[in-house]
Amino acid sequence: MGTFRRVILPVAWLLVFAIIAVALVKIAFVDGLEATGSEPAPLAQVDIPVVPATRATVTNTVEIKGTVQSDAADTVRSTSAGKVIKVFVEAGATVAEGQALFQVKAERAVQTTQTSKDGTPPTPKPVYDYFDILAPSAGTLQQLTTLIDQQVTVGESVGKIDPGTYTVAGSVTAAQQYRLLGKPGPAEIALVGGPAPFQCTEVTLKNNASDDGGSASGGLAATGGGAGMGVGAAIAGPGAGGGQPEEGGTPTGTLSCAIPAGQQVFAGLGATMTVSAGVAPDVVTVPLTSVKGSVKDGIVWIAGPGGAGAAPEQRTVQLGLNDGSVVEVTSGLAEGEQVLEFVPGAPAAPNPMMGPGQIAYAPAG
Repeated sequence: MGTFRRVILPVAWLLVFAIIAVALVKIAFVDGLEATGSEPAPLAQVDIPVVPATRATVTNTVEIKGTVQSDAADTVRSTSAGKVIKVFVEAGATVAEGQALFQVKAERAVQTTQTSKDGTPPTPKPVYDYFDILAPSAGTLQQLTTLIDQQVTVGESVGKIDPGTYTVAGSVTAAQQYRLLGKPGPAEIALVGGPAPFQCTEVTLKNNASDDGGSASGGLAATGGGAGMGVGAAIAGPGAGGGQPEEGGTPTGTLSCAIPAGQQVFAGLGATMTVSAGVAPDVVTVPLTSVKGSVKDGIVWIAGPGGAGAAPEQRTVQLGLNDGSVVEVTSGLAEGEQVLEFVPGAPAAPNPMMGPGQIAYAPAG
């Protein structure tokens, strides 16, 4: 037993450590120097999505959320100076345009050429003129502040007339204004909780930067949109400027339409205005996400002829109408040509399956 502990057991431990040392040396210095067989490299290829230019009918309709508003009351102004001697109507009465509201007596002196017996000029005798002040428009007389024997002056505000008419108006974004450049046609008005949708013909588009409804950049009166009318646009998206228009941008204008007589509405009702700005039948189209540009001119990227590895060709095209999804290409692109589905480097449309804070980007060219 003593020989086993003193001789055999230590020798066995030495053999075990020796075997471990030899194995480590082999792994580190022998196997590491042997040539390894070539293994296939991992292959990963990102296909850039392309779409063909196809023929379609583009119907340019824009939906705008609005509110029914009472038209502003007309101011009644005195057209003559003098003293009020008669008031014909009271506040709250219904008046017609041109109806007399009150009467003013104006005094004027008349000089005579005759002289008195003693040679002194006679005292001028006063002459009185009577003027009726008329209603500038039809409606309900909201207020009339004139009193009997009150002195009024020319241009003095003395009352207000509520026309009893209504207008539906809503804000439009820059993208929507570009789509309505070709003069908007009649609008279909759908009131929230109101009657069936009805047509509204007096459509006006006004730029917020202008004080009047002029034509500086959008004061457009409706003349009816026909086939091919209007100028659409592929609106520059964030960053690189390509992509689908953002309908929820900052308001840049106001679209309004007078409610036709006979429609039962009241101020504060919500409404949806569907405005037509032209139809382009059987034209070459591409998705809006494929175009970088704005009004009339745009840029598309033609897929390279050599396959996925070939660089795309940048090409300028002319644009027509768009319906918010596709845009008409009037020249510069033939039917069937393959274009990149997304503008290179532009942020892609958000994926509803993505979580908060995640951002998708279109493939870079």
